[in-house]
Amino acid sequence: MSFDRDALALAVATHGQVARVVVAEVAGSAPREVGAAMLVWQGGQSGTIGGGALELQAAEAALHRQGATRHPLGPELGQCCGGAVTLWTDVYNAQKLNALADQDVIARGPGEMPLAVHRLMDRARARGQAPVPQLVQGWMVEPVLRPNRHLWIWGAGHVGRALVAVLAPVPQIAITWVDTSADRFPEHIPNTVTPLWAEDPTRLAQHAPPEAEHLILTYSHALDLGLCDALLKRGFAWAGLIGSDTKWARFRKRLRAMGHEPAQIDRICCPIGQKSLGKHPQAIAVGVAAQLLKTQTGTEISWPITSSASEV
Repeated sequence: MSFDRDALALAVATHGQVARVVVAEVAGSAPREVGAAMLVWQGGQSGTIGGGALELQAAEAALHRQGATRHPLGPELGQCCGGAVTLWTDVYNAQKLNALADQDVIARGPGEMPLAVHRLMDRARARGQAPVPQLVQGWMVEPVLRPNRHLWIWGAGHVGRALVAVLAPVPQIAITWVDTSADRFPEHIPNTVTPLWAEDPTRLAQHAPPEAEHLILTYSHALDLGLCDALLKRGFAWAGLIGSDTKWARFRKRLRAMGHEPAQIDRICCPIGQKSLGKHPQAIAVGVAAQLLKTQTGTEISWPITSSASEV
């Protein structure tokens, strides 16, 4: 988890004064990990530090707190986790937020900055080694969120919308969402998602970072094929195509006829999704999202997973 400055900036612009509550330290069993955070404003909140009594109490006090507070979950709150959680609370307005504009690591605490925190900051600046969120000698240290995965979702139909709904809240993933026209997108798009449209989306493929991941699920077989061709020419970290085994067999032949080598074509995974979850758009989205997140955490995935997901 990291300090999501963009989400905080949006909340401050919308609500004025906003408290940010982050899990700073955990001893024993707790609902969430260090770095989990929520934003609280008058009359609302977003994010979560675990729900239940801890979150309720923290939300009620957030706008009136500053710094660290320790909470034994059993004795104080009657929760069954059995551990203790230290929360760090800051209250932000536009002026305080602007002071963080050029910082890659957010460190704050009482008195002079401890030497241990100075060292963490120096390593971040000199070597690019971002620290993990942690409480260090009474100071809270967090790296600013930098999405480290670029996911391009091609198609704003039922499955595309389901995938965006599932994956947009994941802070490490930056989503670019592509279709043929603006009116194919829903009225409300998450602020963390970048919509792009073009009459011929294949022309946008050249603008995708070579390290991007792609999910191709448009309304048109011809467009799907064109995107496969364009991305094979562009290069990518991973690409998945919605469709049946029959569709993929036909695409393989056509891509081979277009001049692509079998080894390159095999880098595209089709079908996508997990057969056991069914063909409903949300079920497909859950299966694909789980596979993407497993690769993020280092779990090895064998693609494609057995699937019966067909285009919608």
